[in-house]
Amino acid sequence: MQGLFEDRKVLITGAGNGIGAAIAEHFAQLGATVALIDFNSDLLVAKHQEMVDKGYSVRSFCTDISNYEACQAAYEYFYNEIRFIDTLVNNAGISPKHQGHAHKIWQLCPEEWQRVIDVNLNGSFNFIRILVPEMIKHKFGKIINTSSVAANAYLPVVACHYSATKAAIIGLTRHLAGELGIHNIHVNSIAPGRIETPMVLEVGNQVNQSVIDDTPLGRLGSPIEVAKVVEFLASNGSNFVTGQVIDIAGGWLMR
Repeated sequence: MQGLFEDRKVLITGAGNGIGAAIAEHFAQLGATVALIDFNSDLLVAKHQEMVDKGYSVRSFCTDISNYEACQAAYEYFYNEIRFIDTLVNNAGISPKHQGHAHKIWQLCPEEWQRVIDVNLNGSFNFIRILVPEMIKHKFGKIINTSSVAANAYLPVVACHYSATKAAIIGLTRHLAGELGIHNIHVNSIAPGRIETPMVLEVGNQVNQSVIDDTPLGRLGSPIEVAKVVEFLASNGSNFVTGQVIDIAGGWLMR
């Protein structure tokens, strides 16, 4: 419904393409002002212009979310432009591949391990840490962190650093839900399975088909299906929901 999020301000990391771009587009269609973050300037500029051409209210800032000072600079820009950001979608994440395959632990270099930790986990911490004081001041906030089904089951297509960070995101989510609930700040997590994005498609049809074969719904998910779950968690319809993890995986992993 257009206008459902009118007067809402939503910051999305990793918004240049894939799931993040779909979330940004969806919230803009619902009337929100969206703030886009991405490390890839080409993707970010293209998405920003596409949304401007559609008449959406959008701001963007290219930065490395693993750097706290860079995140602070992005926040200051957005705050000057649109003021209070009431919703944070920590979507950005990386899952390095080598000729289409993830490294086993004995192949991993410490630099790659640290980079994945810095982006997937520290990047989420950075924007939460920066935005929460203003959310406390306004006595309202919605934080949606992106985990993965890889946090709860062995997924051979990813490396151990990815699974470790996505499991940590769940722990972070649940702790903060307890810590921030008294301030009317809701913290939840989504755990996508195989979603049809450039990052997923780059591993090839054989790998994805094996996942499809093990998925009760018999297909990959679409980015807009993820965006609609994020919409629920950001909406007033979820005001009594916090500390939860919602799988978006077609039944691939049933806890």
